[in-house]
Parts: sequence; structure tokens; C-alpha cells
Amino acid sequence: MQSFHNTHAKSQSRRGIAKKNNEYARLIGASAVLGQHLRAMATILLLLASPLPSWAQYGGDEILQRIDDNMASDTKILTSQMIIHGRRSSRTIEARSYIKGQTQSFTEYLAPAREAGIKMLKLDDQLWTYSPQTDRTIRISGHMLRQSVMGSDLSYEDMMEDPKLTNLYHAQVVGEETLLDRPCWIVELTAKQATVAYHSRKVWVDQERYVLLKEERFAKSGKLLKTATINKVERMSGRWVATAVTFKDQLQSGQGTEFILTEILFDAPIPEHIFSKASLRK
Repeated sequence: MQSFHNTHAKSQSRRGIAKKNNEYARLIGASAVLGQHLRAMATILLLLASPLPSWAQYGGDEILQRIDDNMASDTKILTSQMIIHGRRSSRTIEARSYIKGQTQSFTEYLAPAREAGIKMLKLDDQLWTYSPQTDRTIRISGHMLRQSVMGSDLSYEDMMEDPKLTNLYHAQVVGEETLLDRPCWIVELTAKQATVAYHSRKVWVDQERYVLLKEERFAKSGKLLKTATINKVERMSGRWVATAVTFKDQLQSGQGTEFILTEILFDAPIPEHIFSKASLRK
């Protein structure tokens, strides 16, 4: 009888030890799982806490809006020079332009004598030119819009384009670079509609002044069509403005066209009759 009790006690003891071992195993397993969860959570928190590149913290559309706001006004009057570098020589054309909103503009070429008196009028999506030599007014449309303006690297299509980038493109900031000793955002633009002259663009934007310092314009195929390099930025009429720009048609030979802005007035009064076809012959 005593032997039976001893055997039974040993059996209970062994079962107790096995039960405790199982509990320890479960605790160890639970601890391992908890440790994995904690490590995963720590990794997630570390990723969330890691600072993004500075350029990734800015929205492209917001930057485009700031660019548009910098040049926004009811009217503009500007005087400019266009230096066209041809294969054999260069020539300088002076002009004065009147702009109202986004859809009306009138330009008169002042010099040299050969070009003096030529005028150009834009009303909404229509464009006319007048030549005093022929005393004719011509509407520019269709394939003619792709032709060069006065032999420059700019086309009539460029002149017709809506100047507000936010109306034409979606934007995404893709990097940073320094140009003219100014920190810039690099922003890629994609056309909102198929009718936009350039399917995509890449622009370099001054991070403080919100002025474009460089631009590349692309076809839908990805082929580079035109570039614009800003050579000088000045404060005019209380705003930062690009006053010297070199445009280059990448499909043409030559050294490009320099555009020099000599004066610009914002919100200056403009007589209403300026934006009429009758003004072309005056």
C-alpha cells in the first residue's frame, strides 16, 4: 500500500512538472511573438519618424499656384527686346505689349524700321497679325500657329498659350538643384488636356522668389522640343521677374533667341480699344 502511494505521488509530481514546463513554453512563445510585434512596430515608427527629403514636403500644384500668383494682375504693359541669333548674324527687335487677363494681348513692334509697325492681336483663342508693308491683316490658325514669330525660336503657338500654368498642368516635385546661386525645386508638369502645346515640361523654380530659372518642354513622345534658360532676375514694379531669357528651339539650328524685358507695369490702365481688330491698322 505504501508503495502505491509513493508511485502515485511521483506520478502527480511528474505531471505537475510537465504542466509547468508547458506553461513556460507558452510564455516563451508568447514573448517571442510579442517581441516580433514590438520590433515591427519600432521599424514602422522609425520609418515614420525619418525626415523626408525637403523637396518631398512641398506640393507641386501649390508651387505652380505661387508662380502664377507672382505674375497675377488685371493688366500688364511691358517693353522688350528680342535678339534673334541667326546662322550668319543677329538682329534685335523692340516691342511693346499690352496684356489684359489671360485671353487678350496686343503687341506692336517698334524697331528696327523693317519690322516697325507690325502688330499682333490675341482675343481668346484667335490670333491676327498686321503688316504695314502689305497693309494686310492675317488670321493665324491651324498649322500656321507652329511657325516662327519674326524668325525667332518662339512660335505663334507659344504666344497663344495660357500663361497660367495651373490651368494647363498637373505638377509633381521631383528634386532640388541650385541655379544662379539660388536653391530651386525641380518640378515635372504633365498636361491636363491633349490640346496643350507641350505634353510635359520640367521646370526649375526659385524656392524663395517663385520665379522659373530653367525650363524644358517635351512632346508626348518624350522628345525635347524647346528650352528656356533664365539669365537674370530683377525686382520690377515690386515683384521678382525674369528679365533676360534665352529660348532655344531644339529642332532648329542657331544659337537661340534672347528675350530682354526692359520694363513692366502691373495693373496699369489700358484703353479698351487697344484690344480690337481696328487697332491693328491704327
